[in-house]
Amino acid sequence: MHHTPIRHCRHCGSPVAYRVPDDGDTRLRAVCTVCHAIHYENPLNVVGTVPFWGEHGEQVLLCKRNIQPRKGFWTLPAGFMELGESTSEGAARETDEEAGARIEMLGLFSIMNVTRVGQVHLYYRARLLSDRFNPGHETMEARLFSEHEVPWDDLAFQTVKFTLRHYFADLKTGLYGVHTQDVP
Repeated sequence: MHHTPIRHCRHCGSPVAYRVPDDGDTRLRAVCTVCHAIHYENPLNVVGTVPFWGEHGEQVLLCKRNIQPRKGFWTLPAGFMELGESTSEGAARETDEEAGARIEMLGLFSIMNVTRVGQVHLYYRARLLSDRFNPGHETMEARLFSEHEVPWDDLAFQTVKFTLRHYFADLKTGLYGVHTQDVP
């Protein structure tokens, strides 16, 4: 993963050096050269929903992105989890912010490791309580799609395509599992 290295200690502002700490760790870490604080760099969590509508859930809500990356492409409502919220709370918040959708949160549906960008994506199934949406500034348009209407070639991210393919496959059987994948 390419990232901007930590240059200064978050505690005292002094320079850091990348080395294996003396505490038995086995990885290079940013260690303060003055106060010796160890700064860990961990993946970010992206949380979202697969909001569905219809008697059997045959339509899903997608949002057309109004921000980079992938502006103008379709996605499930999702974004970075905030401190102080659970993954499901973050997914519900993102669904409200991006789509203005009222939902009933259901179970965890997919978990994907996107190691090249240091992210873990988690999507929950969510029953839409209304087919009226009020998208926020990050979304150009929010609308429902049945499987054959999904703009598969215009989906913003592989994680969205993976999640939608599994959703529609599970819809056919009526059995919803938790799907995992490492995204190259």
